[in-house]
Amino acid sequence: MKPNKDIALGHLACAATYAIFGINIILCRDIATDGGLAPIVLFSIRALVAGLLFWLASLFAPREKVPPRDLFKIFAAGIIGIFLPQLTFLHAIARTTPVDLSIVTTITPILTMLFAALFLKEPITWKKVLGVAVSFGGIVWLILQSAAVGGGAEATQPLGIVLCVANCTVFALYLGTCRPLIRRYSSITLMKWMFLVSFIVSLPFTLPHLPATDFLAVPAHVWWEVAFLVFFATFIAYFLIPIGQQRIRPTLVSMYGYLQPIIAIGVAIATGMDRLTLTKVAAAVLVVTGVAIVNQSRAATTP
Repeated sequence: MKPNKDIALGHLACAATYAIFGINIILCRDIATDGGLAPIVLFSIRALVAGLLFWLASLFAPREKVPPRDLFKIFAAGIIGIFLPQLTFLHAIARTTPVDLSIVTTITPILTMLFAALFLKEPITWKKVLGVAVSFGGIVWLILQSAAVGGGAEATQPLGIVLCVANCTVFALYLGTCRPLIRRYSSITLMKWMFLVSFIVSLPFTLPHLPATDFLAVPAHVWWEVAFLVFFATFIAYFLIPIGQQRIRPTLVSMYGYLQPIIAIGVAIATGMDRLTLTKVAAAVLVVTGVAIVNQSRAATTP
């Protein structure tokens, strides 16, 4: 049984992380449409700088020896916890509006529960199956409506929603499978290795884009946004995520993902970047209803 203060710290870490991720959606959308940086180039910048910050921080933290067996697992965690989620997100945000992307991200808790059932042997109940079906229906409706409406660069594309679902899936896989590993090491030890492998994996995809990238032509405000993404949405957020994962269950960690769309939608509407429509509200109701059904399952609340 964990002390109440320890559990509270886990909740606080998750709340702060997903609040930052909510702002991250808005800034990444702005960079994707106005920044002149390809998604893979932006990812490599984030991975490189954040990785250097974690390695620098490790010089002042207690040293932890990682055996080769766990090092391989950490490398795999870097792929499904950083490289694939961030890359699919950056490609998705260029093809979706902030509101649509935020709606889709609410399926992450359901996916986390499914992976926890598969890998951590949490039972699947009929409520979980029903909840998944309802949420999936909301996502499919959003895809079909996006395809029917069409539109220009500012409209959501079906491929964008598919990439959003891929983003949620790989990050849910990370949350639902990596907790045993995460509980053995500090945030700094985990992240310095996870970002290192993510940066190395990204290099073959990034190098072909560098000759066509005019870094001097990138607007100054975009570089300020990139600085926020690197320090807060990457270094700070990914430092906090393992703190939450070590102290509360994967399902609860993913439930804090609801802060992300609330903040992102609020900022997007306030700044005129997006607007609510009846279709989006209906899709959101279906997705959230499905999640609520899943969370009514007794098995979902089992520690």
